[in-house]
Amino acid sequence: MALKHDPEWAAAAAPILDMMSSMPAPADHDVETRRVGVKQSFGALIAQMPDFPDVEVTEHKFKSYDGAELSIYRYKKQGAELATGPGLLHVHGGGMIGGDVATFAPFVKAMVSATGVPAFDVEYRLAPEHPHPALVEDTYAGLTWLHEHADEFQVDRSRIGIMGESAGGGIAAGVSLMARDRNLQPPLAKSILVYPMLDSRNVKSQPELEKFLVWTVGSNLTGWTALLGDKMGSGDVDPYASPSHVKSVEGLPSTYIDTGSLDLFRDEDLEYAGRLAAANVDVEFHLYPGVPHAFEILAPQASVTQQAQANRLKAIKSF
Repeated sequence: MALKHDPEWAAAAAPILDMMSSMPAPADHDVETRRVGVKQSFGALIAQMPDFPDVEVTEHKFKSYDGAELSIYRYKKQGAELATGPGLLHVHGGGMIGGDVATFAPFVKAMVSATGVPAFDVEYRLAPEHPHPALVEDTYAGLTWLHEHADEFQVDRSRIGIMGESAGGGIAAGVSLMARDRNLQPPLAKSILVYPMLDSRNVKSQPELEKFLVWTVGSNLTGWTALLGDKMGSGDVDPYASPSHVKSVEGLPSTYIDTGSLDLFRDEDLEYAGRLAAANVDVEFHLYPGVPHAFEILAPQASVTQQAQANRLKAIKSF
């Protein structure tokens, strides 16, 4: 049977899909147009989410691997228990080239309000101005900062997880590999990867998927090239940048992955989940039929979105 949209989701997302289809596709390697697109489309939709006044946000500073001073934002539910508990490092999406903490803040606030689990969001630097390893090293530095300040924020070091969406999911997967290889102690308790961007080799046309793609092959080529530069297309790609290249996934933390059947990242996410399972890593995987990349942003009230959000919240509360 041919691929098709989930009917309920498509009806809810129709106005946005029509608007997006009427816009000319940016040229390959046009970073700036895609950055503006993230702000104007996804940013505008996320901004329509309800506010969560029960979540307070504070900014903190930390030093990254190269001495650069960066910001990390703490989201905490007011009135939440003061006893030591879990903490979540969050990594926003944006294709390695766009997005920022402020754009995705409503999503993080909603998660913190619903779960009571505090989140810490890293303002990592973007490619191509800051190619690999800046993005993953910035985020890992944020993780080690959280470890160092865990007592101050009533976070149990043995209950720290990492979560990211899209490119943020790819970075989160890379940080999970770093934490394993660098023997972070206590190790990460959980990795939550929402339609993660994992494989730099996924830049070839896929005709059956093309008409459904929100994040396109051209966008993927642009993002990976901006991140990897001369390494793009070679066999010498650092798995911390593109986790699908890693030789072994053994020893990784319990991992949650979800994606849509109409997402460009579908096959690489399926493969990564399968590798985790084969390595006897505790893994939970969801493939939602009939929805594309960022489906929950495009139709927040659709049943499939509600199901996915419930599963993600459950994963956040599982460690």
